[in-house]
Amino acid sequence: MSKRKQLGLLETVPLFHGLSTKELGRVARAADEVSLAAGSVIAEEGAPGDAFYLLADGAAVVRRSGKKIATLGTGDFFGEMSLLDDGPRSATVELTRDSRLLVMHRKDFAGIIADTPGVARKMLQCLAARLREADRKMVV
Repeated sequence: MSKRKQLGLLETVPLFHGLSTKELGRVARAADEVSLAAGSVIAEEGAPGDAFYLLADGAAVVRRSGKKIATLGTGDFFGEMSLLDDGPRSATVELTRDSRLLVMHRKDFAGIIADTPGVARKMLQCLAARLREADRKMVV
């Protein structure tokens, strides 16, 4: 996949919405494309997380405590919190068909943050908005 297509996919990720084209290009250069077979477990609940994944083409199922909680398809992403901390994965993600993914590891993302501090500020604003929205939805 071309870096231009990677850039287009990354633009769809809410976490990266506030980034300029230049900043997004830096993120795209840090991402690797991998192809994995159906049945591959990408993230395991409780295991340490160290990467963000974006399904460039494929499908996956998300399970928590063995129970299916979501399905993912092309353009969906997971593991974004792993870019920021080394906390445990909150769910298991298994590919349900052969897939291509963009992968960015925390160490590569840390380099972007060190070189371009504005990226961190913009991403924190996005995370704060997502947390507010989640909190608003939890209020009964």
